[in-house]
Amino acid sequence: MRVVPVPVLSDNYSYLVIDEAERTAAVVDCSEVEPMLAAAQAEGVTITAVLSTHHHYDHVGGNEEIAGRIPVRVYGNADDDGRIPALTDGVREGDTVHVGQLEARVIYVPAHTSGHIAYYFEEQRAVFTGDTLFAAGCGRLFEGDPEQMMNSLAKLNTLPEATKVYAGHEYTVKNLEFAYLLEPRNKAIADKLAWARARRREGQPTLPSTIGSERNTNPFLRSKNQELRAAIFERFPDLEDDEVEVFGATRRLKDEF
Repeated sequence: MRVVPVPVLSDNYSYLVIDEAERTAAVVDCSEVEPMLAAAQAEGVTITAVLSTHHHYDHVGGNEEIAGRIPVRVYGNADDDGRIPALTDGVREGDTVHVGQLEARVIYVPAHTSGHIAYYFEEQRAVFTGDTLFAAGCGRLFEGDPEQMMNSLAKLNTLPEATKVYAGHEYTVKNLEFAYLLEPRNKAIADKLAWARARRREGQPTLPSTIGSERNTNPFLRSKNQELRAAIFERFPDLEDDEVEVFGATRRLKDEF
């Protein structure tokens, strides 16, 4: 499997997921059509599928156009039928999706939206997380609550640590700056922040991350960490001593960061 990240819109990524044996490909989150067709042409592959993680326009805005121009199957949460344009194949937790000979398992990860899903290519150790799990961050809670997001992230956190994480936005530097604010003694955060800043100065993407890296640097996977908890309780002195409450306060703090 070859994955080509394609910058789209202002700070989104769409991904071209390529089966190199069959020279076929899927687009993960088709925001814009022309950049994806150009990427496919450059790679010499045929797009046969669109894998939508959730219904927000900056992730599905190109679905109808691409489906009108080339024959593709459009996958997304079955419960989002009517919200995901051009949906042909509704899927749910545990279903499998094929891109040529490649196989992805659907993981239901709601909270950013009620129908958000991720696509996990187990054999290739890669997961496409949309706006649920970012490098050093998670999505805003537009259609869910802190406990639901915690549960969604916990599912992703069970994947092997070497699993590559392909998220939907280039938010890494700002997310790591927030993480460093809460854990200034965390060397993994400081080192990754320096690396991410250098990558962005060079115009390079900071993705993929890995599950292992996220365990060490992502505040939304670290609600039990004592330094982080101390930083949160300093800012919210009346907060209940509960992991979900700490997570929720961390998310509210990030919303204002």
